[in-house]
Amino acid sequence: MRSDRTGTSARTLHLPAGAAARGPYAVRVDPEDAGWEHAALRILDLPPGGTHDFGSGDAEWAVLPLSGACTVRVDGEVFELLGRNSVFDGVTDFAYVPRDAHAQISSGAGGRFALAGAKCERRLPARYGPAPEVPVETRGTGNRTRRVRNFASADAFACDRLIAVEVVTPGGNWSSYPPHKHDEHHPGTESVLEEIYHYEIQGPGGYAYQRISPSRPGGADLLAEVRGGDTVLVPDGWHGPSIAQPGHDLYYLNVMAGPGPEREWRIRFHPDHTEGYR
Repeated sequence: MRSDRTGTSARTLHLPAGAAARGPYAVRVDPEDAGWEHAALRILDLPPGGTHDFGSGDAEWAVLPLSGACTVRVDGEVFELLGRNSVFDGVTDFAYVPRDAHAQISSGAGGRFALAGAKCERRLPARYGPAPEVPVETRGTGNRTRRVRNFASADAFACDRLIAVEVVTPGGNWSSYPPHKHDEHHPGTESVLEEIYHYEIQGPGGYAYQRISPSRPGGADLLAEVRGGDTVLVPDGWHGPSIAQPGHDLYYLNVMAGPGPEREWRIRFHPDHTEGYR
């Protein structure tokens, strides 16, 4: 089974900072905006003392502090998220908001918060994800090395469809490498997953490059210079590398979800580029 989105333009795939702002969100990408079925992302900026209420609808959400701390209230539970000063300061705690719920996010000092979401079928309990329980791994070798924070990976935290991780790539390194894809269903080998990248870059003037190349005629095709606050959609295709400017560490939040019977991250490497992952 293939993703059914074809002929996607670079302009559609790359959303510079501000291009997807809507309502209270600095970024709002719902499935209907992306032209797919499941994955969603919202970035919320709250001023000191700010409060934001939202209904989860038919999606599950992970509330992830990018900077600052907040309180999340949902289903009679109150989760105090200690957060962090910056995405480059290490892992953070987070909260899981189930579908068909009303949630409130409030922040005394203000901050920036990601809502990583996926349309789903099952309603799981609202939960707190402690920072010390987030698995962190080093992936790649040499100048392909990066750190992956698997806060909501398929094997780290129970969700119905949502898969979400954070990746920090040292300046000058290549990440999301070798190029890989997950747009066909091959049991045990490759799963169909829509994917969103949201970027932050350490230091003023920093930038990075993101490549998506077609895995079939008319498929997604992008080579973009990305900056802090930009978002890239990956409906299909070989994606990678993500290349960090020397002297500027690169952060991206990956949000993935798909239609498969199992919640799993199965990828296929480009046959011409298989070096450097381990």
